[in-house]
Amino acid sequence: MKIMRISATAALAICVGAYVQAQSGNIVTVAVEGVRNDKGTVRCGLYNSANGFREPGKEFKGVAAPISSGRANCVFDNVPPGTYAVAVFHAENNETVLQTGMFGKPKQGYGFTRDARGTMGPPSFNSAAYAYQGGATTWPVKLEYP
Repeated sequence: MKIMRISATAALAICVGAYVQAQSGNIVTVAVEGVRNDKGTVRCGLYNSANGFREPGKEFKGVAAPISSGRANCVFDNVPPGTYAVAVFHAENNETVLQTGMFGKPKQGYGFTRDARGTMGPPSFNSAAYAYQGGATTWPVKLEYP
């Protein structure tokens, strides 16, 4: 019985170690283009569910990236395989939440993976989502300004 417990513990440790090692090479880079100036940062939210997509604080991971020559790269490390969509905005004054005006129209540059656009409002999670298998990948986003 003691030997079985040790073997089970060793097997679990090997599996967990392999899982952690596999996750460490999983990097999703969001290459943001079309930033109108180099002021502030670009903020990217990586979402893993339609539930809460585009809602501040509901992202799976969030990053802020510096801007250089109208471009920014948001890098998400240790991303497990799954389905993800990214929402991006230009935080010219280092805001943490997208500023909106009348009827919820964004006041800042914004964009989504797959350059998804909604018909009457923002796009759905599914229209912006990628099936991510793991490894290193880059997803482009072009910002749109009001």
